[in-house]
Amino acid sequence: MMRILGVLGLVLVLYGALFASHDKAGEVGNLIDVANYQGQYGIITLGAALVIITGGIDLSVGSVVACGAVLFGLLTTRGVHPYLAVPIVVLFGTGVGLTNGLLITRLRLQPFLVTLCGMFIFRGVARLLGDTVSMSRVTQAQPEFGPALRNLRYVLVGKSPADGELVFPAQFALLLILAAVIGFFLHRTAYGRYWYAIGHSELAAKYAGVNVNRHRLSVYVACSALAALAGTLLFLNSPSVQSDNAGLGWELYAILGAVLGGCSLRGGEGTAVGMVLGAMVLPIIESIVNFRGDKSDVIPAVVGVTLLIGTVVDELIRRRSRVHR
Repeated sequence: MMRILGVLGLVLVLYGALFASHDKAGEVGNLIDVANYQGQYGIITLGAALVIITGGIDLSVGSVVACGAVLFGLLTTRGVHPYLAVPIVVLFGTGVGLTNGLLITRLRLQPFLVTLCGMFIFRGVARLLGDTVSMSRVTQAQPEFGPALRNLRYVLVGKSPADGELVFPAQFALLLILAAVIGFFLHRTAYGRYWYAIGHSELAAKYAGVNVNRHRLSVYVACSALAALAGTLLFLNSPSVQSDNAGLGWELYAILGAVLGGCSLRGGEGTAVGMVLGAMVLPIIESIVNFRGDKSDVIPAVVGVTLLIGTVVDELIRRRSRVHR
């Protein structure tokens, strides 16, 4: 609870700094834009957090996002209906997670190495699929898909079908729905108890009769499926998507959101509410940087410093809890 209150306080302080940074920062349009990015980063944070809770790590998230975006554009350009392309892309992400999970659980490979290799492999796959994809290219190749694409963009991203203006934070609403589902599994079912147990002690979980491999496999599948879904949202939200930089560094944003939200990198800790709050931090910082006129190059430094602070705080809390036991 203290961690959740702490990150909630941080979010409120950052919103205060945002409002003070510029007169236009508190306008409805900007707040909706910030909320949409919070939803975008939050969706991948949910998946990364589940992996972290079980004591793992997934560094391939950003590359899977790129693959998802490019694959969605490629499928629709070649005649696959947008409503059908969405589940196909999510199914692709499921396959990626299944591959990562099997390598980790069956071959006993280190999650860091497996997903690091995946980060490079799937970035290469995204480049092989195509260089640049965009909604305009899809509608040029398949004019009949225009209404379906605009409807999808409205429902999943919140952009008006008429003029493409952002009218409500659909991605943040989607984040809340997904967080509620994940929160139910984490806090109200045996699956969540098993995931926490695996993160605390894999050996103890095995002795307790938990099928560790199966449950670890399931969280990697969920992580990559959510990353592929985020790729679809990226395509719908952006004028164009380039395979070289789509989702670049997003795995770090996901890990940052999870750690700030109370997930320990050692595993066994984390809440759905904390994940959402942790994912809200970086988009606010990015908006403050933009309104102050600072170079966006400082964002990686901010991510690094924030992640370091979160790691230090996590270690201090762990040491304190051991002392009081």
